[in-house]
Amino acid sequence: MDRIYLSPPDVGPREREALLRAFDSGWVAPVGPEIDAFESEMVRYLSGASREYHPDGSPRDDLFCTALSSGTAALHLALLLSRIEPGDRVLVSDFTFVASANAVRYCGAEPVFLDSDRSTWNLDPDCLAEALETLSREGAPARALICTDLYGQCADYGRIAPLCRAHGISLIQDAAEAVGTVYQNPTSHDDPLNGPAGLQGDYGIFSFNGNKLLTTGGGGMLISKNQSDADRARFLATQAKEPLPHYQHEEVGFNYRMGNLTAAIGRGQLSRLPDLISSRQQTFVAYQEALAPYPEIRWIPYGATGQPNYWLSCLLLDPSATAVTPDLLRKALDAQGIESRPLWKPMHLQPLYRENRIFGGSVSEDLYSHGLCLPSGSGLTPDERNRVIQVVSQTLKAHRSEG
Repeated sequence: MDRIYLSPPDVGPREREALLRAFDSGWVAPVGPEIDAFESEMVRYLSGASREYHPDGSPRDDLFCTALSSGTAALHLALLLSRIEPGDRVLVSDFTFVASANAVRYCGAEPVFLDSDRSTWNLDPDCLAEALETLSREGAPARALICTDLYGQCADYGRIAPLCRAHGISLIQDAAEAVGTVYQNPTSHDDPLNGPAGLQGDYGIFSFNGNKLLTTGGGGMLISKNQSDADRARFLATQAKEPLPHYQHEEVGFNYRMGNLTAAIGRGQLSRLPDLISSRQQTFVAYQEALAPYPEIRWIPYGATGQPNYWLSCLLLDPSATAVTPDLLRKALDAQGIESRPLWKPMHLQPLYRENRIFGGSVSEDLYSHGLCLPSGSGLTPDERNRVIQVVSQTLKAHRSEG
């Protein structure tokens, strides 16, 4: 039997055609028309995804997308655009991938971690409020917040964004996992923040890594709200080369721009985005329905803050109801050629960041201790999905009988 992977790339004829078109054009260097087109198409998608504001899908003139080599590069540039300097404090979601915190260290700044909210698994607005007040009172206020939209679901920006505005800090939306997600304030249908993920902060970032819902194999995108920020980002991403005929550099820049061939794949993927999301949603619903007889399973609370993209189907195992641990289940799946993965290990538990400050931490620890991600790829077949369900079911049944 072929191995079933967690979230492999789902590419096909459309992406192949786009890649060959770019290759045959001769634009193989990391510049070219595919990059410009990918950026423009992403602006149009983000503009049209919120029909209430742009029913005709016309591009917004206050929205700019910069295609980059990775989501991490986008985070780094967002921090630089926010004027983060050595010694500054930057608040970061605790329950996230390490790139969110590492980008802060690139700037010589100090990450301060915030716990999760059980109702969304995302950053807890109450922890944010406590951290902002505490750090301000101590005389070293936070300068920015990096808020992760975890597993393709938005955080509660209806509460988070006003807190950031009140304290005058930059809100960087780490939507690396959330392209195609739509935010909806659970208490207000008229919130101007309602709309596609990536637009709720001062800056938004996407990742197009190989395991993401929309992939270019590797790459990312920075979303900014004005022309000057977009120009600055592109300048820094191309080694800060001055606009002169010779190579002149007056400040440190980076090799962060996306390549033309990569962008072509992204265009093909973007054209398929609704289908990619629909496929993952079907998998999540199928898991829920097939495993409904097992109350020891609790699922990620998708839908709490809008329409998710269902990037990964994540579960929690109730230790009071089963002897099956996430690691035991992971090994049972692996023995049958099925990849699964623990939920993110919180940043405050990582050796790299164990000395950093954390507000809260018990929720993210609990999620990590009891959670597992099941195979969720857009190309997952019904037969493969049934293989996963069978192993999960058999493992839970076996330990029920043992008890």
